[in-house]
Amino acid sequence: MGKKLLIVESPTKTKTLKRYLGREFEVKATLGHIKDLPEDRLGIDINNGFNPEYVIIKGKEKIIRELRNAAKEADVIYLGTDPDREGEAIAWHVAEELRKDKAIRGKKILRVLFNEITKNAVKTALSSPEPLNKERFESQVARRILDRLVGYLISPLLWKKVKWGLSAGRVQSVALRMICEREKEIFEFEPEEYWNLEVELRDEKGKTFKAKLVEYKGKKPELKNKEQVQKLMTELKDKEFRVFSVSKKKSKKNPPSPFITSLLQQEAYKKFGFSAKKTMLIAQQLYEGVELGRLGRTGLITYMRTDSFRISDEARKMAESFILKRFGKEYIPEKPNEFKSRKNAQEAHEAIRPTLVELEPEKIKRYLTKEQYLLYKMIWERFLASQMNHAILEKTQIDIKAADAVFRITGSVVLFDGFMKVYGGEDERKEIPDLRKDQTLIFVKFNPSQHFTQPPQRYTDATLIKDLEKNGIGRPSTYATILEIINQREYVTRDEKKRFKPTELGFLVTELLLRNFPDILDIGFTAKMEKYLDQIEQGKLKWKDVIKRFYERFSDELQKAEKNMDGKLPTDLFCPICKGRLFIRSGKRGVFLGCSNFPRCRFSSDFYRDEKGRIVMK
Repeated sequence: MGKKLLIVESPTKTKTLKRYLGREFEVKATLGHIKDLPEDRLGIDINNGFNPEYVIIKGKEKIIRELRNAAKEADVIYLGTDPDREGEAIAWHVAEELRKDKAIRGKKILRVLFNEITKNAVKTALSSPEPLNKERFESQVARRILDRLVGYLISPLLWKKVKWGLSAGRVQSVALRMICEREKEIFEFEPEEYWNLEVELRDEKGKTFKAKLVEYKGKKPELKNKEQVQKLMTELKDKEFRVFSVSKKKSKKNPPSPFITSLLQQEAYKKFGFSAKKTMLIAQQLYEGVELGRLGRTGLITYMRTDSFRISDEARKMAESFILKRFGKEYIPEKPNEFKSRKNAQEAHEAIRPTLVELEPEKIKRYLTKEQYLLYKMIWERFLASQMNHAILEKTQIDIKAADAVFRITGSVVLFDGFMKVYGGEDERKEIPDLRKDQTLIFVKFNPSQHFTQPPQRYTDATLIKDLEKNGIGRPSTYATILEIINQREYVTRDEKKRFKPTELGFLVTELLLRNFPDILDIGFTAKMEKYLDQIEQGKLKWKDVIKRFYERFSDELQKAEKNMDGKLPTDLFCPICKGRLFIRSGKRGVFLGCSNFPRCRFSSDFYRDEKGRIVMK
């Protein structure tokens, strides 16, 4: 049997694969991309079909030589980079570089896709290799060109008109716009006062409990101020409080879906405060393999960049067997649970799940870092719960009448815990008093509470990813990158709760881009481009046609911006010296107010925004 070469992108993945494949395969790593567009120029021939100029990344020449030398000794070459567009681009560029050598040109170069890195999955993938996927590669080429055109053609305009070193990006500029618009919503929000009213009651056994006002004179109560509350309490204080109805109703609580990339990032942020980048870094480690003592290096989860809820039949059977043995037959649903993916999801991928459900988090905890353990445990529990039976709750509602007012107590009892045995049952158990219809209760006191309606919250990592996905912006492989770029720029800061807050520079750049590049900043337009990229991968569109249509509109906006963008924004304030209008501008010392009559008038001032977003001179 001839020698075989397997090329992947990661040294960690290499170690895991070597364990499974033995001497039959030589395994080499590319250490990520080997080629990209040049850093010092646009690298796209706009006048000749938008052909990209890919160059070897500095420092990767030695790796390419090593790959060629290994390929010369092999009869068959397998490319096992990640099973997404990014991985396809790496594989495609490796194949291009290998084929430049005459000794390799006639050899078979095949593509293998590892959705998980376990012995069976790896051997199955290698037994059924595929040709390189041209459409998937071209979809990634189109994304790279779109991002390069926007970044390399708008950024110099910002340097010239606003400030040296600024940058614009096709997707992150839209994400920044969302952050800025959320801040404006907060500025414009007008809080409204409202009151809630609880009553504390006691039964004949001396047990006390609270009930909330839910109805007054047949309508939902609207208590706007203290006077209204006081009037109502005076009216009800001496009235009889009697149990009007007690209703019990069984309800089903369905299990959660397994994780896809966006949900994993959101949940890891909510539970552990992990950034999207950190979550994906830890997930990559779990996917590529962790040393588990005598078990050796083992891939613990399936591929973690996915938007599909699909679970393979083998994984379902694995989960069913474990659930049956651990919890009993009643925890297995009559029919497998189904979860609907979004319209353009990559159904060839699976949801994120453990590769072997028998590798329980507690059993392997000592081999994992604290962060690996937390993420693996969450993935393991969520997957297992997604394959379990629904829970059954008994929800009780007790209505208590006093004159024209109805107070309510609600609670639930878990009759069958189902999936909650494993995941998400901590909020479902609320004790309720044992009361009967027509029972008279003893008034103890009222508990009025004042509240104000709250403005929208600033975006966190979790909520921004959620809205990006909802609006069709970005894909599983891009969410972490989008947030990381936003973090690196001077366009946002983090408040005390780690939420995104736009800086004045962020406001300025967003407003200038919105005025001059309405398509680039348009959420719907950006989502439409994502659909086009999907259609390129599906073979429904040609990548050059998509780029050409985009560039026709974009170049018009670019030419107009060259003429019209002046790098400053007008305010409602006037110069205290010459009465000229003040503009928001950017300079070496940051964003400031400058006079419209500059250079004749050299007045300038720092400024801040008050709680309503109004510009105030310092």
